[in-house]
Amino acid sequence: MTLSPLDDYPVHQAPEVMRHVTTSDRNFYDRYYFNVHPCSDDLMMLIGVGQYPNLGVTDAFAVVRRGPLHRVVRASRELGADRMNTTVGPFRVEVLEGLKRLRVVLDPTEHGLSFDLTWEGAIPATLEPPHYLRWQERVVFDSRRIAQTGRWTGHITIGDERVDVTPDVWWGSRDRSWGIRPVGEPEPPGIQSKNAGTFYWMYAPMQFDDHSILCIVQEDEKGRRVLEEATRVWADPSREPEYLGRPEYRPVYKPETREVVTAAIDFAPPNGTPFTITATPILPVHLMVGTGYGLEPDWKHGMYQGPDLKVQGVTLDARDPDDAARMWGMVDSVARYEYADGATGHGLFEYWALGPHPSFD
Repeated sequence: MTLSPLDDYPVHQAPEVMRHVTTSDRNFYDRYYFNVHPCSDDLMMLIGVGQYPNLGVTDAFAVVRRGPLHRVVRASRELGADRMNTTVGPFRVEVLEGLKRLRVVLDPTEHGLSFDLTWEGAIPATLEPPHYLRWQERVVFDSRRIAQTGRWTGHITIGDERVDVTPDVWWGSRDRSWGIRPVGEPEPPGIQSKNAGTFYWMYAPMQFDDHSILCIVQEDEKGRRVLEEATRVWADPSREPEYLGRPEYRPVYKPETREVVTAAIDFAPPNGTPFTITATPILPVHLMVGTGYGLEPDWKHGMYQGPDLKVQGVTLDARDPDDAARMWGMVDSVARYEYADGATGHGLFEYWALGPHPSFD
């Protein structure tokens, strides 16, 4: 058994050293996720850094979409004993002020993308509901997540171009999630191969000048709710978050596809006035292409890439039919969000509609 620096802090939750989690489930993970955008369709970047304690791996990715180009840098190494070390090759995350300010860095490599960015939360970090799903007798999801909208300062370099990032324009959202979800090398499917099921999902952290709304809808193949959230969180921390009731999600798809063109999200706060916000995706980023979220058989989150640090780059061009054919699955898009009175904000619009669902009958 190996100690680590974290063991010197009074944060233990079980009679174990801190580098070991309290479940032996191979799918335990602990991850940072960030998105970065200028509230327009000019550019969107997604960043993730994850640890997989029961697989002995840590990895990271950044993907930027600008115009037709989808550019990924990714890295993986053995986790080692020190879970406070959030460096993965050229990537690192620094917590400057817990739940408020973080620094996220990708040092220059030959892959044409780097950045040095500081995040500052625009609202208090907010704990979302537990995400639990048992499928064909197996617990597939059992996780918690904190969410926060905020603003960025720093710079991004794409190829030879440096993009200055200032908080008046550059917004985004982040989450910290941990628990159980499918990671690592594929397992023998067993009964899981009996029915692939469905994944009907919408996640919309939207930011306005003085508040944000955090909204989630997940339903199963019969339209039953698996997970939901609808909370208005004020930038003023003295104001209590406002529960907005059961959210209703009404997407409009591009003909013959499941690509969302626009969506209405209806809220009905208890003892309040119902209202609708219209979401319009303006720059889609295909989260699952090259990043480790599941489409490439040789690079998945938590997959062991060998004893040495591995750093790779992937570039796709949406104008190329072969590349475009690979760009499917979960979409993270910059979106414009509008109240009926015209008040406008921006944020992430994340969606996927896989498999059967009553809305497609």
